[in-house]
Amino acid sequence: MIRGRAEKEALERATLVPWAQRAGESAGREHPEPGHPQRTAFERDRARVIHSRAFRRLEYKTQVFLSGTGDHLRTRLTHSIEVASISRAIARGLGLNEDLAETIALAHDLGHAPFGHSGEETLDALMRDHGGFDHNRQSLRIVEWIERKYPEFPGLNLSWEVREGLQKHAKFYDPPPARGGGRHPCPSLEAQIANLADEITYYSHDLDDGLDFHLITPEQLETLAVWQESREEAQRSFPQLAGKELHAYTIRCIIDRQVQDVIATSATLIAAAGVQSADDVRRQPEPLIRYSAGLLEGNRVLRKFLYRNLYFHPRVAGANQRACGLLREVFAAYLADPGLLGETTARRIEAEGVPRTVCDYLSGMTDRFLIEEHARLFPTAGPR
Repeated sequence: MIRGRAEKEALERATLVPWAQRAGESAGREHPEPGHPQRTAFERDRARVIHSRAFRRLEYKTQVFLSGTGDHLRTRLTHSIEVASISRAIARGLGLNEDLAETIALAHDLGHAPFGHSGEETLDALMRDHGGFDHNRQSLRIVEWIERKYPEFPGLNLSWEVREGLQKHAKFYDPPPARGGGRHPCPSLEAQIANLADEITYYSHDLDDGLDFHLITPEQLETLAVWQESREEAQRSFPQLAGKELHAYTIRCIIDRQVQDVIATSATLIAAAGVQSADDVRRQPEPLIRYSAGLLEGNRVLRKFLYRNLYFHPRVAGANQRACGLLREVFAAYLADPGLLGETTARRIEAEGVPRTVCDYLSGMTDRFLIEEHARLFPTAGPR
């Protein structure tokens, strides 16, 4: 039996909870297209994201440690894949649309600048007089305008529900052109899942990378309830574990506890809210996908710890700041001579202006390409 789009949409109607966002009930695409015979709208969106240039470039973009620093450290690409995995687990646990949650997760960092959050802050400062820079808005620009793969329209022409989810940190009452022109306080539950899965992912893998890179120690982590409780769980299950094996399994337990907590807490909140449809979810005054109060507080303490001991660690911050110096110099060079951008990029100047065109071009660069471009533009500058 061949399972085509119609059969898959029927399966969603039969198996997903009423408040899930079904592909067959999508608000559609900005540029109308006929449905695919085999794939649902969200399956099609996922494929478009994975096959985009912006997605491939995430392999060489910084997560916390500069790309190329170590073979086992996360990049922006591996981070996105981990977010997608956790998003599917939570969505499946709640009877929601896994394809939608996964697609939003895979696309959520497409607009990230090179050199991680330091690069984003640098670009935002450089663009202060020209509308600023935010990687969430940039992700939308990429899928709606910058990617060029189809002759009929710019961008990837993703479904409205995926573009809604890509706003992530933005105010959801100002979504992309809305369903029926209305506004709403919240996005779909699937979008809320991708948002929280992002947190779960970077809490856990930043601990893992920080330990692996010897920037934080297990002794420091013993002050954190989130670590201590999961380490005790790991030791109860496998008393023989010690050293790196214990640390690795502790992080596995942290992820599992966070996922289970979110599923249980969210299920209770959804039931109490009495929602009966995906649009009922959008009308809720606040998100329904949440941690329990205890885990929320534990994660706040963990987040403060990571900022104090990892993200602002001299070995991390120093390397990122030196790299951002290159970013500023390349930005200034392009601004002074837009002809350096190349013919394809320069075509956007008339519609977008020089600063925004330069910003789009720079934000799409990998760490490696930006360093090479700086060397080309400033051949006598020497290594930094």
